Amino acid sequence: MDYEIIIGLETHIQLNTRSKIFCTCSTDFWGAAPNTHVCPVCMGLPGVLPVLNRAAVEKAMRLALAIGAEVQPVSYFARKNYFYPDLPKGYQITQYDMPLALGGALTIPLDDGRTRTVRIRKLHVEEDAGKTKREHGRRLIDFNRCGVPLIEMVTEPDLRSPDEAAQYLYRLRQLVRWLGISEGDMEKGHLRADANVSIRPKGATYLNPKTEIKNVNSIDDLRDAIAKEVERQIRLMEQGKPVEPWTLEWDEHAGVLRKMRSKETEADYRYFREPDLLPLEVDEAWLARVRAAIPELPLARRARFVSEYGLGLADADLLTSERALADYFEATVRAYRGDARRVANWVLNDVRRLLNEARLSPEELRLTPERLAALLRLLDEGVINTPTAKRLIPRVHAEDQDPDAIVQAEGLAQVRDTDTLRAMCEALVAAHPKEVARYRAGKKGLMGWFVGQIMRQTRGKADPKEVQRILRELLEA
Repeated sequence: MDYEIIIGLETHIQLNTRSKIFCTCSTDFWGAAPNTHVCPVCMGLPGVLPVLNRAAVEKAMRLALAIGAEVQPVSYFARKNYFYPDLPKGYQITQYDMPLALGGALTIPLDDGRTRTVRIRKLHVEEDAGKTKREHGRRLIDFNRCGVPLIEMVTEPDLRSPDEAAQYLYRLRQLVRWLGISEGDMEKGHLRADANVSIRPKGATYLNPKTEIKNVNSIDDLRDAIAKEVERQIRLMEQGKPVEPWTLEWDEHAGVLRKMRSKETEADYRYFREPDLLPLEVDEAWLARVRAAIPELPLARRARFVSEYGLGLADADLLTSERALADYFEATVRAYRGDARRVANWVLNDVRRLLNEARLSPEELRLTPERLAALLRLLDEGVINTPTAKRLIPRVHAEDQDPDAIVQAEGLAQVRDTDTLRAMCEALVAAHPKEVARYRAGKKGLMGWFVGQIMRQTRGKADPKEVQRILRELLEA
């Protein structure tokens, strides 16, 4: 029997505010000693009162507007009651039946050229719990993460394969980074995803019982975990056994799923309105200010790069993988005033290599867009050749100088004097009669060797095209 895979995702996005959602404790606790970024509020001590962080709400509104969701004029906070060691209050302050935003969708491109529109059921803000770990047979608890602001975003069951789920998470991570609301680093827990998975015969319209997969720490893990669970459910159905609504834990080291518990229902959490917080009211003026600050979104910018600059889809996708890189590319195009595809080639290859090796963001580069454009103009004018230009890329950044200043100070200008190059080529040919004979006997690949000798003698400054022209004339006379 052919089966259709039904997947819905619940994602938690850690917002990059400076303080927690209901208190002034710092959220910059990565690498800090356990239980050092806490206070009576986030520890849930008796008598304390939460105060809502406005910046967290604005960042959530930014994402809601970016996906076309409807921000509600009034929403409420609720208490989600469950008992777990890393939840000191015994409940989580979240939103339930009246969340910050409803609806919206995230459209994702697929490998075969199609797109998948994933509907969003709701988007709300809440506080995070702490973190537990096992060490030497004991369970240790770090409360530093308690109270960190989160967005929870729940999709409709619109995804149809592990690859689609992975692509959704990739595009969501790209979007939250683009909007500047989260670092989106899954290894640090900034972005977490739980997958609800079920299968049904192709053509069916009903939904079968689903299982929930937790503890997924990377996009690849999400894809692998869903694939494993689909295999398990198909095996059960073909054996005539029911799929039970379990909550499953992904073990990334062993690559297996393990049962954690039977899946909870909403009734298990006994939601009720949070009595210590007023309703959250969003007026039109506030909403308009947030909407005005939303930049051109990544997929729209990708499409514009293809139509406006004539880039291929793959290059446009790489250039819009992060907003700072897209900004760097466009600033270079404006400064260069030449072929945008030429700029894209240098940015995607040489500039990205420098960024990766130096572990920098584009904003930190001293090879500014204006300096890269100046370097390309030197290349176009024949002042320098391509090997020299490639060597200048890291030097301009390291020395914080304009490329033409380095070229003039060190005499890196291209040797284009025909008489000088001809004399050097004649001497080379005369000094290597065996190589000349082999070339004339049909070993045309030796041309690269001859050119390389001249380039070494000129420390890479010779015009390679002119060198090759002269050598071909001499060798084929």
